[in-house]
Amino acid sequence: MIDSAGPRDDEHDTEPERPLAWRAASIGLAAVEADDAELLHGWRSDPVNAYEFCTWPRSLTALRERIERDADDDERDDFLVLLPDGTPVGQTALSRQNMIDGTAEVELILGPEHRGHGHGTDALDALVDLAFGELPLYRLTAETHTGNAPARAVLAKSGFVHEGVSRGACLHRGRRHDLAVYSMLRPEWEALNRPRAWDA
Repeated sequence: MIDSAGPRDDEHDTEPERPLAWRAASIGLAAVEADDAELLHGWRSDPVNAYEFCTWPRSLTALRERIERDADDDERDDFLVLLPDGTPVGQTALSRQNMIDGTAEVELILGPEHRGHGHGTDALDALVDLAFGELPLYRLTAETHTGNAPARAVLAKSGFVHEGVSRGACLHRGRRHDLAVYSMLRPEWEALNRPRAWDA
């Protein structure tokens, strides 16, 4: 794991910097590893995140096994979202990638203490730039609870378009919830007036 306390005076005690798969102005994306399981398990066990993801906390062992299994999945890429000082603040992913149709889904989860600081928008922008700037994707989709105003605001700010609602698509704690469906097409990304990740 990364030492989030910053650089130490003693260079012999400093852990090597974690390799980044993708870098943007304010965050970096590093491939998720099995050693990240405990951190991710804590985030996914947070009641707000569990509700927003329509999931229940899985065991730490099951999550570690899933991370190891997903590492060999050509249809999924998981990333740890890191601040410039190496502090992990969330996880994002491109899932259900179909390179023939040029489609994928985006996922994003933030640690409870890191919500409300703009990290979600920065991470989503970086992931979108990766999807359209390096991969032959044409359409990205995302879903979230219709009542999840912060997530919907992040999607809209990043340029995603609200397509509609999947009624009763999520079962969580015995109740059915509607999901808001968002998407972004490559021409819409190309028209965005913002710096790209590689301009950082």
